[in-house]
Amino acid sequence: MKIVCWVCLFSALCLISLPGPCPAQSLTGVPSFEASLSTPLPDVTIAGPGRIEPLEPSIAAEPPTSPHSTDPPIPSEQGDGSVETSDEDIPPELPESEEAAETIADPIEPVNRTFFRTNDKLYFWVFKPVATGYKAIIPEDGRIGVHNFFSNLATPVRLANCLLQARFKGAGNETLRFVVNTTFGLAGLLDTAKKEFNIEKQEADFGQTLGIWGMGPVFYMNLPILGPSSLRDSLGYVVDSSFNPLTYLAYFSVTAGYANTGGWVLDKINEVSLTLGEYEALKKAALDPYIAVREAYSQYRQNKIKKSGSPFQPNGPQQPDSP
Repeated sequence: MKIVCWVCLFSALCLISLPGPCPAQSLTGVPSFEASLSTPLPDVTIAGPGRIEPLEPSIAAEPPTSPHSTDPPIPSEQGDGSVETSDEDIPPELPESEEAAETIADPIEPVNRTFFRTNDKLYFWVFKPVATGYKAIIPEDGRIGVHNFFSNLATPVRLANCLLQARFKGAGNETLRFVVNTTFGLAGLLDTAKKEFNIEKQEADFGQTLGIWGMGPVFYMNLPILGPSSLRDSLGYVVDSSFNPLTYLAYFSVTAGYANTGGWVLDKINEVSLTLGEYEALKKAALDPYIAVREAYSQYRQNKIKKSGSPFQPNGPQQPDSP
């Protein structure tokens, strides 16, 4: 019995003295999850299915500080506790936005809206039906010829205003256009000067001339039949009418007066036939068609004055005369 006890005691001592399993491995010999957390692995990146490659040193390392970094700089602290800042630490101010577009004054808006509604009904009830029938009869080339004819008749208006704006090159172009289109362009029905000699028409009127001289639009006006205008452009329209040769003939001949009125109506119907659908699209897209027309007209006149190329403008010519 004593022998058995000594054998059991000896066996227990032998088991205690044997080495245990490695703490970094499991019983199966695969590194355990806890061991993988305690053992650093090399930096790798996935290069494709089933492939891994070491990371580049520049990626594994800390990113260098860039002068264009978006992180704000860390100010240095002085001995007295104040923070030292430099001009480089202060973010640059955002550039000021361009000057907002001018809006035209509209002190007589109720009256203008009344005339706007009148012109709107006049367009849909008279001008559009007539222009639609006119368009069905006269082909587009014929209607463009009519437009060219009346544009050629208005050459004295553009020529005089080019001179008043000191656009002498533009005045010369208008003179050449009138001579070429009247002779070779079948009394102006063809724009031969533009097609053959690349002489562009100069957009110039007395309302534009007044704007170049420094006069503002004063206030917005919506005239019966004539449509959107301003006090300045209405005065310009009266002066431009005096440059039209048919205006003088109307004073001396009743027939010339009828011809002048009939020519104006024909020109109006012809212009509407060439622009059918534009007013409808603007009216459909606008929440308030009256304001849309007013702002569109104001921007159009401002751009026309700025791009006139006249040296009388406060900021100088914006666009040279066309060759």
